[in-house]
Amino acid sequence: MNEVLKHINDKFSPSISANQASVNSYPTLYKIVNIDGLEIFYREAGPKDAPALILLHGFPTSSHMYRNLITELSGSYHVIAPDYPGFGYSSMPTVGEFDYTFDNLAVVVDKFINKLGIDKYSLYLQDYGAPVGFRIAVKNPEKVEALIIQNGNAYDEGLRDFWIPLKAYWKEKTLTNAEPLKRFLNLDATKWQFTHGVRNVETISPDNWDHVQPLLDRPGNKEIQLQLFYSYGSNPPLYPTSLQ
Repeated sequence: MNEVLKHINDKFSPSISANQASVNSYPTLYKIVNIDGLEIFYREAGPKDAPALILLHGFPTSSHMYRNLITELSGSYHVIAPDYPGFGYSSMPTVGEFDYTFDNLAVVVDKFINKLGIDKYSLYLQDYGAPVGFRIAVKNPEKVEALIIQNGNAYDEGLRDFWIPLKAYWKEKTLTNAEPLKRFLNLDATKWQFTHGVRNVETISPDNWDHVQPLLDRPGNKEIQLQLFYSYGSNPPLYPTSLQ
């Protein structure tokens, strides 16, 4: 995370070092705002007159993934990290009550940003945050000052072997094609999300998956995640627009 912090500070505030930003941190506030009848939970820190930086989370986590980065950045930026509907501490309507698509998540987050009265901002996009944030950036190019992309796909070459069962589901949304995707929602898969490729697994706190898995295990949440797995198929056709 210090490398991320250094990159952001080098771009926006070259005179502020990573250590200085950490020392001058602000407390994180935990808030809820109502968007079209949904309670959207978010974390916020830093002075409101500082450059705004909106952190959009990935799967299977929430704004919780940014808890340390928020503290590191809060000395220099107005940092905001929302939970999407169905994630974290935001409302979790059923798939029959809410349209779980990336188009709709982007609409909710865009309304969230507007409700907070933020006219200029940078977007930090990770994983699911990329298709949400790209849609917002394409809609509001005059408001977006920068895109900071971590592990966010915007090209077909990024959809390799891991995506084969997902592509089958995009092609035919059947119970048979959904079945192999359910393994992405169990505890072993959640642990893998945090530990795969890590040099020393002992440096990764189990608090990560112990926070995420109970949220995935809520009644109705697996259906939400399967719906978003299907909706992800709407993203590749938009990649040329995202890259313009």
